[in-house]
Amino acid sequence: MSVFLAILQVVIVTLVAPLISGATRLIRAKMHSRKGSDVFQDYRDIAKLMTRQEVRSNTSSFVARVMPVLYFAVMVVLACGIPMITIASPVPLLGDIITVIYLLALSRFFFSLAAVDTSSAYAGRGGLRELIVGVLVEPTMLLALFAAALVAGSTNMGAMGLAVATGAVSAPVATFLAAVAFALACYVELGKVPFDMAEAEQELQEGPLAEYSGPSLALLKLSMSMKQVIVVSWFLAIFFPFGAAATLNFGTFLLGIVAWCLKVAVAFAVCAVVENSVMRTRYKLLGTQTWAIFGVSVLSFAFLIVGV
Repeated sequence: MSVFLAILQVVIVTLVAPLISGATRLIRAKMHSRKGSDVFQDYRDIAKLMTRQEVRSNTSSFVARVMPVLYFAVMVVLACGIPMITIASPVPLLGDIITVIYLLALSRFFFSLAAVDTSSAYAGRGGLRELIVGVLVEPTMLLALFAAALVAGSTNMGAMGLAVATGAVSAPVATFLAAVAFALACYVELGKVPFDMAEAEQELQEGPLAEYSGPSLALLKLSMSMKQVIVVSWFLAIFFPFGAAATLNFGTFLLGIVAWCLKVAVAFAVCAVVENSVMRTRYKLLGTQTWAIFGVSVLSFAFLIVGV
């Protein structure tokens, strides 16, 4: 049953990710008083890219060729391990927060390394800036998650989500601040304004894609959409596990699917509204804003120490 659930989660994330990306773009267009493309545009883009010829840089090595497949494979593994429909992880080995952090860091490292490997100054610059964002965001994620893990008494996402769902947390204020810090860090990780604009090829998240085309570009675009769904599901699994199935029977299983879909839709709708209500910030000021988010995670540790 766990294997079936893990495969089902991968299928759902793979199919839903382009739809969510298209819906987010449509919301942006409507808020800007534009018609915009429909929510199925990403599916057409991916299908079109799969039929195009793939062109590679003559100076690139095997790293650039392997990276799209590796990136997609990491997203598939994460989709198997993140609790979405149930409170517990379908694959217990992948249900630890440290494992998830390392897998995300692995995908980021090879994503940036492949950009540098193409020998393109434009793509390489985007890859280096992607690493800088990781340096600024990942410490906040670590502190927030470790604070929540200490409150729950486990680094397993299922145990952490169960502790939040049942109210069995020793420091509710610290847990709340950890949730706020982690939510803000996830927002930065999604590549949203004011921190980034994921759809612009010159921006942090897609700058390294300048040297990719054809099926490789299609696979990367799909993988990046999957990553957004996975990051949001990661946050929901730990801090908003309400509605997830505690036991596997038909009723709770169906309720878990519906609850996950609703929570993900609300989360991305909120992100879309926030993204289109603020203005871009200069990249040089990104560190000052992420340090404020880091301060919230440190504050959660302070409240945890005093037991509040």
